[in-house]
Amino acid sequence: MPRKSYTIEQIISKLREAEVLLSQGQSVGGICRSFNISEQTYYHWRKEYGGIRTDQVRRLKELEKENARLKKLVADLSLDNSILRETVRGN
Repeated sequence: MPRKSYTIEQIISKLREAEVLLSQGQSVGGICRSFNISEQTYYHWRKEYGGIRTDQVRRLKELEKENARLKKLVADLSLDNSILRETVRGN
């Protein structure tokens, strides 16, 4: 199978669809074949995104962006701080 990349929204919609199909009596293997994913991928998705709603996904993405921005700021400030310490030691 070729490797595909799914967005979080697509993953959540597939998980919801899988829940409906499971309640109708289909097997996990059959559902995974219809989605063209492995069972391992299904269980990984269910573990990671099982209880998340779509609005929570948007909030999660916003928090991840904010976290990346803050990490970059901390790295820049740490670098500036170490440069200043070195110049003070040199005097």
